[in-house]
Amino acid sequence: MPYFYTDLIPQFMTGNKPLILITNDDGYSAPGMRALINAVKDLGQLVIVAPDKPQSGMGHAITVSATLHINKIEVEGLPGYSCSGTPVDCVKIAVNKIMDRKPDLILSGINHGSNSSINVIYSGTMSAAVEGAIENIPAIGFSLCSHSIDADFSAAADIAKEISAKILAKGMPANSCLNVNIPAIDPKLLAGIKVCRQAHAVWEEEFDERQDPAGNTYYWLTGKFINHDMGEDTDEWALKNNYVSIVPVECDFTDYDSMEHFKDLENERF
Repeated sequence: MPYFYTDLIPQFMTGNKPLILITNDDGYSAPGMRALINAVKDLGQLVIVAPDKPQSGMGHAITVSATLHINKIEVEGLPGYSCSGTPVDCVKIAVNKIMDRKPDLILSGINHGSNSSINVIYSGTMSAAVEGAIENIPAIGFSLCSHSIDADFSAAADIAKEISAKILAKGMPANSCLNVNIPAIDPKLLAGIKVCRQAHAVWEEEFDERQDPAGNTYYWLTGKFINHDMGEDTDEWALKNNYVSIVPVECDFTDYDSMEHFKDLENERF
């Protein structure tokens, strides 16, 4: 996989401060990332590597059929790099080319919109955190449950700092990451933080068929989020009841409960 960078990349490890990689899927100029950077800049030495354009909904996509480019940028007064690829590309190139060692923590976000329940599958924000888990680097994806253009990230940033500091202090199980979703409400109304499981929910999708000025047909993806899970131990329940939801996520997709169902296939001969 070809990577290209613009010039010599400095060594980042100085002193005993934790090394923290900051990324996202909304692009390096997104207000959520800027709020996160300002919130956690005292927790360690920050390295910023983020997409050069919005990459929402990219999931765990990586760039394999084109070159990647990175360029020096400045975000909130700190040096960083923009990357022409996906959020996962950002993590991969940061760990393998930009940084002189693995970071102590990867923080992704703060995403502009929810990544609860099934959204974790599609989320570029969370895929960056999952890539950290694959690399056995503690990682957290943060999302604010608001799509408002005027969304206020300040309270979410304070929560992100609190959770990040605790993870730096206590660590994280191997090959795991955290999916943190924060309700967009007055901080005074927050009920607390709840560790939960991912709700069983789906998107009922529709494709709005339209025509461009030349008469060519195109489609616009729309849909409704449907929660089929009424459990009170889920992220959707927590968010609905004004809790910050934390779902531990691993990258093992094995359906262990179903393994016994397929045991008879072991006797098949082909």
